[in-house]
Amino acid sequence: MKKVLKALSFLVITTMLFAGCNNDSSPEKSSEGNDDSAAVGQELSLTDYRGKVVLIDFWATWCPPCRKGVPDLIDLKNEYGDQLEVIGISLDAISRGGATANDVVPFMEEFGINYPVVKGNQEVTMQYGGVQSIPTSFVIDRRGFVISRYVGLVSHDTYKNDIDKALAGDYNREDYQRAPDFTLPTIK
Repeated sequence: MKKVLKALSFLVITTMLFAGCNNDSSPEKSSEGNDDSAAVGQELSLTDYRGKVVLIDFWATWCPPCRKGVPDLIDLKNEYGDQLEVIGISLDAISRGGATANDVVPFMEEFGINYPVVKGNQEVTMQYGGVQSIPTSFVIDRRGFVISRYVGLVSHDTYKNDIDKALAGDYNREDYQRAPDFTLPTIK
């Protein structure tokens, strides 16, 4: 019974995950198949970044709003340097049957992504409230507490305001919950 519920939950979440991203329903096929094992690097844990503000972005290469938001994330990482870490959690390997899993590295190179990108899984989407639409992002303060959550494309200025608030500690810290930790393989 547990296996059936787990499989059913996976299917429901995967279906709901991509309902919010406006795109055509035909998957963009990779010419290299679905084996992205060569692109997997060392593991990254959220706790490795305690003491920094962290912006987590759940995204996929096939999602137009996700693609549109990447330049702002690159700019924010450049602007804040070591005070901010952006972590992209790619859902390409678990969406659309993994058809775009091999597109992540070329996408990172094309856009000049300057922050770590990790290979997301169903467990991390559930830990973060059952991510149902992408992009979904979280701003986490230096102590590891989520101070904002966004579903959909977010402006550079909105992120900047949250990052500045987190850096200054300019909020009631008791109103927030600790971000779930995760350890995921980086994509190189």
